[in-house]
Amino acid sequence: VSTSHLHLAAFALGTVGWILCTASMGTVEWRVWHVDNTTIISSGIAWVGIWKVCFISYLHISPGYKEQFCHKFSGYDPSIPYEIYAAQGLLLIAMFTGLLGLTATVFALRNADLRITHKIVITRFFLLGGFFYIFAGLCVLVTVSWNFYSVMHNQSIAFPPDYHLPSRPASQEAGAAIPIGIVAVILLLLSGTFSLSNRFPVTTDAITK
Repeated sequence: VSTSHLHLAAFALGTVGWILCTASMGTVEWRVWHVDNTTIISSGIAWVGIWKVCFISYLHISPGYKEQFCHKFSGYDPSIPYEIYAAQGLLLIAMFTGLLGLTATVFALRNADLRITHKIVITRFFLLGGFFYIFAGLCVLVTVSWNFYSVMHNQSIAFPPDYHLPSRPASQEAGAAIPIGIVAVILLLLSGTFSLSNRFPVTTDAITK
């Protein structure tokens, strides 16, 4: 039994893409806000993620020490923009569907190697994995594009008063999570394309008893 190298590459790229998708979801640096008022935000920088917003402050801390304060987005707050709540749902979906894609690919590769399932069934699992990869990549793409658009237009966020954050920064830039998400999109879409490109990834000889 010979397994297509294209599908092995799809599995490798899908694995890395899924890991990067998960990493971007847990990273707070989606948007980097530069603020003028450093009374509370001592460093002048706040990091806006999809689950929380954080900043460094020296208030109530001994001289020479600093502390990172974070406010989690809990429940639905109408002051938080839609793209943040949409990103939460989309990335959770991407993580789940990406995992399904990996599971389908592993199943297909294992059965192709052991030759315990007909090649048409194996091909269907490769195709299923490809669809899952592409769907996950599109979910991440929407999330990254929407947040990047907000950064480029310096859009405001009406944070609750207890967040001690201005509604609009002096300027803002894309944080580390956005390039991580872009790479995840590329890898997931490539993985899906590779998985869908070969209809019959295995060749089998007739089994005689």
